[in-house]
Amino acid sequence: MTTAIIVGVICLVIGAAAGMLFSKSSLNTKAKFIIDDAKKNAENLIEKANVQAESIKKEKNIQAKEKFLELKSQHDADIQSREKKMQEVEKRIKDKEHKLNDELSKVGKLEKDLDKQIGDYAKKTEILERKQQELDVATARKVEILEKISNYSAEEAKAELVESLKAEAKTRAQAHVQSIMEEAQLNAKGEARKIVIQTIQRIGTEQAIENSVSVFNIESDEVKGRIIGREGRNIRALEAVTGVEIIVDDTPEAILLSCFDPVRREIARLSLHRLVTDGRIHPARIEEVVEKTRKQIEEEIIEVGKRTIIDLGIHGLHPELIKIVGRMKYRSSYGQNLLQHSREVANIAATMAAELGLNVKLAKRAGLLHDIGKVPEQESELPHALLGMQWAEKYGENAEVINAIGAHHDEVEMTSLLSPIIQVADAISGARPGARRQVLESYIQRLKDLESAALSFDGVSSAYAIQAGRELRVMVESGKVNDEVASQLSYDISEKIQNELTYPGQVKVTVIRETRAVNIAR
Repeated sequence: MTTAIIVGVICLVIGAAAGMLFSKSSLNTKAKFIIDDAKKNAENLIEKANVQAESIKKEKNIQAKEKFLELKSQHDADIQSREKKMQEVEKRIKDKEHKLNDELSKVGKLEKDLDKQIGDYAKKTEILERKQQELDVATARKVEILEKISNYSAEEAKAELVESLKAEAKTRAQAHVQSIMEEAQLNAKGEARKIVIQTIQRIGTEQAIENSVSVFNIESDEVKGRIIGREGRNIRALEAVTGVEIIVDDTPEAILLSCFDPVRREIARLSLHRLVTDGRIHPARIEEVVEKTRKQIEEEIIEVGKRTIIDLGIHGLHPELIKIVGRMKYRSSYGQNLLQHSREVANIAATMAAELGLNVKLAKRAGLLHDIGKVPEQESELPHALLGMQWAEKYGENAEVINAIGAHHDEVEMTSLLSPIIQVADAISGARPGARRQVLESYIQRLKDLESAALSFDGVSSAYAIQAGRELRVMVESGKVNDEVASQLSYDISEKIQNELTYPGQVKVTVIRETRAVNIAR
């Protein structure tokens, strides 16, 4: 290839030179010498190109021979590798043939042994059958002898034997069943104790005791005079509107608020706080602040109910039931805060339901609502369990929850496994040492009875038991009750209390009649 290129270049040079010679006739002799020299150079170049081409050709031949030898050696190596593999395969085949021959020889021996054993078995079977025939004959003879001795046929003896065996088996079976039942009862009691103990350990809450007295702290004793007002008009107005006894004594920087109803006590405390902060304390302002505080407490009751069901993970509760749950915060049961008690019962019941594989959500729901009958806005003659059951049914609760609420004090029959769980959880929560005080509950009930006795008369708008039940203040409607009737009403109420109620000491009945004339200037 290189030679051809060189020859082409030389030809082009010669052609160009010839063209120049033919186109210019005036070239001199010197140009001829240049042409001759160019020819010589071209011949030299051609000779060199030929030599170089020959060397390249030899080099390529050598490379081709080397490549051929390399491929041949590789091919020989592949053939040797294949032969080696073939030899290994042949060896494995021969080994398998040897093993197979060994196995076949073993099988032959086993067949011979098996044939021998079959022959021995046949002989033994024949001997056994002969012995069995002899045994049957001997047994028949024995049966005949026994029948002659006992005067019983074989069937009669068999029947008697079966009856005796039945009686014995029945006795043993009953003893076994009794043993199993006793063991099951022991295990059941143990498991029940274990679940209850684990539940109590996991749901360890604080003792929630409610008192009937709140302390209102003030910055200085000067505020006491402003709260009392001129001739005590402010404190009388506050007591009349809230129904809370306000005790202002020598206790430094403190005023006591006494009332069995926590809602009234909280309204009085918040109202006092607002009045003292604002500084304007007079009867009209007191009535305004107390009314605003009542509305605030109602909103707070709803908020407490919502927060409680969110904390417990309860959904879909009727708004009225949410409000009832919120009111539990301001109620107590034997001194135990009712909302804390209900939350505790809900958690205990949920834990026990989880241990027993029951519905945990329903258990929480029933535990929270089991005492809703204790917070009626109006007094009811029904037991709190039945009243709570009626409310739950009215507001569309689950049938199991309704039954658990009504049956947790055995007022109605239990129809689901959830009901005894709620009953046990309620007992666990209330039976803890210090959880409840029976005395406080009876005291609160006595105060409620005093107020109910006064409210049963016509013309009475409100009644408040104060001074630990030693005084009953009765507010009457001035349009229905005049001064003479008010005096008679005071006597009638005291007579009814004396005849129908049981109480220590004496009760002072104060009937208050006010006439108000209100106009608005525009």
